[in-house]
Amino acid sequence: MKLVERDALLEQLEGLLHGAGNGAGHVVLLGGEAGIGKTSLLTALRERAGAATWWGACDALETPHPLAPLHDIARGADAGFGALLSGGAERIALFQSVLGELQAATRPLLLVVEDAHWADEATLDLLKFVGRRIGQTRCLLAVSYRDDEVDAAHPLRGVMGVLPHASTTRLALSRLSAAAVDEMARNALRTSDGIHALTQGNPFFVSEVLRHGVEGVPSGVQDLVLARYARLSHEAQAVVRLASLVPARIERWLVDALLAPRLDTLEECLNSGLLVAAAESLAFRHELARVAVESSLPPTLAQDLHARVLAALESDPRADASLARRAHHAARAGDAAAVTRLAPQAAQQAQQRGAHKEAAAHLRTALAHAGGLADAERAHLLDSLSYENYVTDRLDEAIDARLAAQRLWHHVGNGLREGDALRWLSRLSWYNGRNDDAEAYGERAIAVLEPLPPGSELAMAYSNRGQLHMLAGRSAEAQEWSQRALALARKLGDRDIEVHALNNLGSAMLNADDPAGRGILERSLALALENGFDEHAARAYTNLSYYAGLAAHDNKVSTDYLELGIAYCEQHDLDAWTRYMSAHRAETLMWRGDWDRAADQAEAIANAPGVAPISRIPALVVLGRIRARRGDPAARQSLEDALRLALPTGSLIRLGPVAAALAEAAWLEGDIAAIAQAVRLAGPLASQSTYMRWISGEVAYWRWRAGAAFEDELPWPAPYALQFAGRWREAADAWQALECPYEAARALADGDSDAQCEALATFERLGARADAERLRRQLQAAGVRGLPRGVRASTQANPHGLTSRELEVLVLLCNGLRNAQIAERLHRSVRTVDHHLAAVFAKLGVGTRAEAIAAAHAAGLAGEK
Repeated sequence: MKLVERDALLEQLEGLLHGAGNGAGHVVLLGGEAGIGKTSLLTALRERAGAATWWGACDALETPHPLAPLHDIARGADAGFGALLSGGAERIALFQSVLGELQAATRPLLLVVEDAHWADEATLDLLKFVGRRIGQTRCLLAVSYRDDEVDAAHPLRGVMGVLPHASTTRLALSRLSAAAVDEMARNALRTSDGIHALTQGNPFFVSEVLRHGVEGVPSGVQDLVLARYARLSHEAQAVVRLASLVPARIERWLVDALLAPRLDTLEECLNSGLLVAAAESLAFRHELARVAVESSLPPTLAQDLHARVLAALESDPRADASLARRAHHAARAGDAAAVTRLAPQAAQQAQQRGAHKEAAAHLRTALAHAGGLADAERAHLLDSLSYENYVTDRLDEAIDARLAAQRLWHHVGNGLREGDALRWLSRLSWYNGRNDDAEAYGERAIAVLEPLPPGSELAMAYSNRGQLHMLAGRSAEAQEWSQRALALARKLGDRDIEVHALNNLGSAMLNADDPAGRGILERSLALALENGFDEHAARAYTNLSYYAGLAAHDNKVSTDYLELGIAYCEQHDLDAWTRYMSAHRAETLMWRGDWDRAADQAEAIANAPGVAPISRIPALVVLGRIRARRGDPAARQSLEDALRLALPTGSLIRLGPVAAALAEAAWLEGDIAAIAQAVRLAGPLASQSTYMRWISGEVAYWRWRAGAAFEDELPWPAPYALQFAGRWREAADAWQALECPYEAARALADGDSDAQCEALATFERLGARADAERLRRQLQAAGVRGLPRGVRASTQANPHGLTSRELEVLVLLCNGLRNAQIAERLHRSVRTVDHHLAAVFAKLGVGTRAEAIAAAHAAGLAGEK
């Protein structure tokens, strides 16, 4: 049927494809519900544009096959990456080969990836890899997905969030109007009476009704499909039933092998409109129809058919079925022996492709059928499942699986595997904020491994112990254990563990103010880069930026390493490390007084789904501090969220900044008792810390602000020591030398009236509304005249002190946009927009959207840009 109400979208897509042909590669994210016409629209684009096309789809398998769209493309196009795909090449080499072919195209290329809501992890990583670099190609990458199945936590959202805004367009297909349904009915020579009400304008439902008609009013597509299925002959129904059990398409040879249908039976299936013929295969015209038939089958019949399909795929030389597909049929057939044979192989293949979520799913399927396996075999599966859960941020499940494996290894008497499992439990517990458990498991691992012949497991257990000491600020112990790990790793020739131990050693030395640690950390980084140890390189960049930069308040060093590290991690798609370093970059920006950029970056991390606590905590602290300084009521929630995540860690590096931020917020509110309460959260940790002097120093600073005495003999950082001594001018100079303008102004605020006026000007420039109002009242009480009006440059045009971003949100609100639309326009999350609107409502003194719009018009803000 002819497309209706899609001309504007089709023209827009044609324009983007034309632009891609001129060197402006682009990504289109095409969303819409099932049956809305995404495939039809992309097919029309292909036919009208006549461009070279690569077309692949994601499958609705129980556990998807890694990189299924690439396999489709390799079968249907002369793609040079096909050899790498079939040969099991490293993922990065495969991705670079795909990108290389796209970059080599000399005319427009349409690359379609359908049904990305079903995409495996490796396919999502490919979309991210290509999408970030799409501007270097002549390709239009069109990604279709069901938007009603992609919520905020869906993995596809993580891909959407990192695509470059300038080269990404989001399109949403809407349902058809009543007029469009009337037009379709006229084209089909049918009456349109009641069809729009029945179908609600869903194009697939409309076409089904017009194509085949209905008697009475069906409840939905299942009734439509099953009514048509029921009119088929028994032989044709058997073909349709079999096809419904195979997502995407079923091979003709498989249909012939299991049913041997006559040609007229196949023609009956095609004439019914349920199935369509492709190259040597049959497929349902729409996934909705396939699911409708599959879900109607009796369980015993479906199980028997799955068993027959599996037997054919395993025995017929014509079969080229993936491990994932065979594991799918084995599980649906209830064949435990086949599942425990196929699912671990499918998991290994998925892991090699970087599809860790799918690998974990295969392993869970295997374990669900593993009742007949030996304890050691189940322990191996649990070890593998724990690792896959770890790399996909399912830390609780990773710990549970590793603990179950450790118990099985202990039961079978395999000390080497038990000790390694304990070492893994230590690492996993630390990542999950359970520091006491991490220490205990680390000690047990060494106790189990030391009586055994020394190997890599013991060397890694030593390095893990050094890492835990380093992270806790116990530098002497960290260096001792790291040296042990280094000696054993070098004796064994294990470069991987050597790099890990060097990282711990260099970080611990820097934490103890030994500058030689920086050279050791840089040696760790060089070895990691030389050997392709991506995660070790990311960790080295992180620790160099922190221990050589941020922890020492050297903002330049911190910025330099962070920029290099973030670029490296983005290039290698190490998103967890990118987020962690981006959180520290936001902190560096905050110290340097670049609050708008700091808040934007911190918001992006704090509100993103699936972010680990070690990244969310610093992001929330930055967000909470800036909001508190600006008088934003959302500050309290940010800091409470940070405290909730930091408390279980018991670590000064996590709790110290949160305690200091809470104390600062209390100071800005004039609540001295709350300051004392906040610093008690980290007080014992800070007083015990020989190192991490800057964190301890800030905690002490707020104790001092609350009226507590301070310890002269402790080696406080110079700016804090000078302030404790009442030498406010020198303290301000020291802060200024460190590129910390806000802290310098805070020191000047302790000085004479001239210094306080200087501080007030800085507070106004930064937008530190709470500090500025406090200091202005103090100066006015002292009789100082001629003070600034009290409005920062970006808010001089409005009397309510709105920030530029808050004003932007208010203008869009006045233009009639809802929160989700504002988020889309500003490339922010809905939650971020909610925070901005809460601040706007508080500053305007209103409680509803209507009141905010009225207040904006009254203040002349509704038209601000």
